[in-house]
Amino acid sequence: MPITKSELTLRLSETQKLAKGKAEQVVNVMFDAMAGALERGERIEIRGFGSFEVRSYKPYEGRNPRTGETVHVKAKRLPFFKVGKELRENINASTAPLEGADENDPDEADDGHEDEADDADVPATD
Repeated sequence: MPITKSELTLRLSETQKLAKGKAEQVVNVMFDAMAGALERGERIEIRGFGSFEVRSYKPYEGRNPRTGETVHVKAKRLPFFKVGKELRENINASTAPLEGADENDPDEADDGHEDEADDADVPATD
């Protein structure tokens, strides 16, 4: 279940003992400040959480998947989030089940990357 803006407001209100209206103002100011910085092309870095930046993409010729028709895609700028090391480590250390993974099958929870730790407990075969 996703956490919504109203859920963030409620959590802020409860944890900081703020009126809901004041908590909503705080959340709005934060998001407005972040959106404004990205609109100006500025980078946002939140230590331990991650960073946001705007990436520019050149125009290109794409295809409509239904018709196969060539479509011109305009140049665009899109926000990009890069997770911070501390948050990534906390997420990987959490006990929350992976979405779509079978909790009883350790191979299902594989992240898709092979590394030495993945092969450490697998017996060698000839």
